[in-house]
Amino acid sequence: MRKLKLVNGTVFYHGRFQNLDLTIDKGRIVRLDPSSLSGSSVSPISPVSNENNEIVMDCSHLHIFPGFVDLHVHFREPGFSYKETIETGSRAAAHGGYTVCCTMPNLKPVPDTLENLEVQRAIIRDKAVVHVLPYGAITCGEKGAKLANFEELAPYVVAFTDDGVGVADEGRMREAMVKAKALGKAIVAHAEEIALVNGGVIHDGTYAVRHHHKGNPSASEWKQVERDIALAEETGARYHICHISTKESVALLREAQKKGLPVTGETGPHYLTMTDEDLREDGRFRMNPPIRSGADREALREALIDGTLLAVATDHAPHSAEEKSRGLDKSLNGIVGLETAFPVLYTQLVLTGILSLEQLVEAMSTRPMASFRLPEVKEAKASLGIPYGIEVNEAADLGIWDLNAAYTIDPETFLSMGHATPFAGWTVHGMCLNTLVGGESAYEDPAWKERCCD
Repeated sequence: MRKLKLVNGTVFYHGRFQNLDLTIDKGRIVRLDPSSLSGSSVSPISPVSNENNEIVMDCSHLHIFPGFVDLHVHFREPGFSYKETIETGSRAAAHGGYTVCCTMPNLKPVPDTLENLEVQRAIIRDKAVVHVLPYGAITCGEKGAKLANFEELAPYVVAFTDDGVGVADEGRMREAMVKAKALGKAIVAHAEEIALVNGGVIHDGTYAVRHHHKGNPSASEWKQVERDIALAEETGARYHICHISTKESVALLREAQKKGLPVTGETGPHYLTMTDEDLREDGRFRMNPPIRSGADREALREALIDGTLLAVATDHAPHSAEEKSRGLDKSLNGIVGLETAFPVLYTQLVLTGILSLEQLVEAMSTRPMASFRLPEVKEAKASLGIPYGIEVNEAADLGIWDLNAAYTIDPETFLSMGHATPFAGWTVHGMCLNTLVGGESAYEDPAWKERCCD
């Protein structure tokens, strides 16, 4: 492996953007220096190699981010590989600048024992092109009754979740929190009271009324959030809320954090950029929880700005074309998001002045990585208060972006097997040119390949 030097790039380093030269050797960042080649003769479309077997790449006008971290994806394998595989899902992740993805356990077999988990881990070792880290199930088969084997799973999973369904039984959730706390793991919750959903498919708001759809009320989410935060306070467990969509959930989360409880939450790009007024009679607008009101969207944006929300997670959930072709009422829940998350959020939130670029990168990378203590977060660095990110001796897990590139989102260009997205046809800015995992390219855009031609 030749040494790679990225020069003249705008690098996200220690919480701010700086003009730095970044040297990678044997998969790790070995040097970070102030840019020294500005105004030099380095060509913007070809590398410079020297006698030290080093490739020098001019990254003028490009941004270099730490690889994005998605705490919530569905790669569908094992069990549902006709929707997505670990290989196609991880390639889609790399296309979107992600280097870490945490996979949900609604699989076949459900990873509720080490034997079942190993089926997934074996495929990850063989096929993944980014870091794919599995969750373990809270309950056996995600049925909400008997707890999964936490003790044997804990060393190999990110945390425990029954994503796709809420844990309805309060006693079972309390028991899960006690066990997870003892093992140093978080409970990650899909908060949903099915009785309150009552068959609703979209938000119980103006669009549902106007188009005669059965509405899903906000209380179906926040009521279970309220219950679980009380349980987290009682047990002292670390608790993380999946795909928050309501202003009430935001208020509950904010209050819990004011009390000092170890409670965090995530939301998705679609909840931050759309309202139920943007819905169409098309399966690509069907997800759970649903896109909600303008007031909910504003509350989520405020929570992202002030840090109440830990992270943006895509809930990347591919289905077959047929499963998403049954209209808004009858299509399966779930959209894809890994390949559109950053450009949509950069265009809709950063370029409009709602969020800073630094805040967006932190929410998509450094905060979720550090909070969940995922691989490459060093105990010594954490104790010194140094955040995860681009740093000497860290693995070279990076995304290289052209933020000036504008294009129209076309699902036919996706590397994911799933194409259902509410963002199809949107004009966005920000194109990932190269994603490095351990210093090796997991994704290369043709424009980057032109730069790298020998």
